[in-house]
Amino acid sequence: MIVTARFAFLHLHKSGGSFVNEGLLRHEPGARQIGYHLPRSLLPAAHRALPVLGLVRSPWAYYVSWYAFQSARERPNALFRVLSEDGTAGFAPTIRRLLTLADDDALLDRAIAALPAQYTNRGLNLPGPALASIRGSGLGFYSFLFRHLFGEAGDLHIARLEEVRTELPAVMAAAGVPAGAPLLAWLQAAAPRNASAHDEPDSHYDAPLAALVAARDTSLVKRYGYAPPSPAARPAAQAPQDAPRSA
Repeated sequence: MIVTARFAFLHLHKSGGSFVNEGLLRHEPGARQIGYHLPRSLLPAAHRALPVLGLVRSPWAYYVSWYAFQSARERPNALFRVLSEDGTAGFAPTIRRLLTLADDDALLDRAIAALPAQYTNRGLNLPGPALASIRGSGLGFYSFLFRHLFGEAGDLHIARLEEVRTELPAVMAAAGVPAGAPLLAWLQAAAPRNASAHDEPDSHYDAPLAALVAARDTSLVKRYGYAPPSPAARPAAQAPQDAPRSA
């Protein structure tokens, strides 16, 4: 979470926030970080009336990035360990559990118990009591995270990660907080930050799993114009094998 005199920027997990955080801290006067992956509900009172900026990405790409990042870590986070059966499950079973966590009471209870009881300002920074609100919602995990972070108010100013270098300046201008020249130059020239090493989403999904993402994250897909990876139309039998843990 970055706050400035003009706006707040909320960092949605694995959605390009590290890149924008750095740019704002370098080039937005008075910008300061007051927490990591903290939700809008925890904005200080003095900043709650300011425009709220953020990023989103394709849900299909989010799940690939999340799995690749966690599976490559020596000590993955607690949620990954629960859903992947301590790393023994491949991409498809793990992501299917993540997508349907809202409906699986026993699995959700295990995940809640494994997560911290309060915000820690590191990693995913999702307390177990906060995850509990996914129960019965029908949401995929990424849609749940989006709602958890930004709330359900419509007054958001969101750029897509895939077009962040052009969309973020446009979103800021539309919010009445145009980016200054130093930030604009940084957005165009800076390399990505904290990117996970993984193949394109096309190589990870068969048709049923791609369709499950479309169903569970449908509000984000429709709102931000995302499309499923092209292999989604292939029969499941022709889908590629799960990526190795080092992906």
